[in-house]
Amino acid sequence: MGKGKFAARKQMRDAKARRWRDPTYARRQLGLDVKSDPLEGAPQARGIVLEKVGVEAKQPNSAIRKCVRVQLIKNGRQVTAFAAGDGAINFIDEHDEVEIEGIGGRLGRSMGDIPGVRFVVTKVNNVSLNEMVIGRKEKPRR
Repeated sequence: MGKGKFAARKQMRDAKARRWRDPTYARRQLGLDVKSDPLEGAPQARGIVLEKVGVEAKQPNSAIRKCVRVQLIKNGRQVTAFAAGDGAINFIDEHDEVEIEGIGGRLGRSMGDIPGVRFVVTKVNNVSLNEMVIGRKEKPRR
């Protein structure tokens, strides 16, 4: 690498080339994570429940995690969202409007033993799912 009196241009060019070899830099610059994200970079999104599904937990755990298939209103994409809480799935019916957010795994991926599920349901028909599970609020009649 040139270190002479007039080497600054070459050093800058080499640094730029090295930077593009870093996968995180390249993905950030090209906006690939936002493009592939169903929420399009937003923290939450609203959607309509299509069906309830049970997702098997990964080894070494053995359980059926209660999830819902949701079609997002903003772009029509379908995602799977986890219904957190004991008996929470009973408060969610088909064609309900739910609000989902990221489940909190690293780099926006799935979390824990739920394979391929990247989102969690926070609200059902504009009422907090957690409040309904606790028993503080009732599900509104639509």
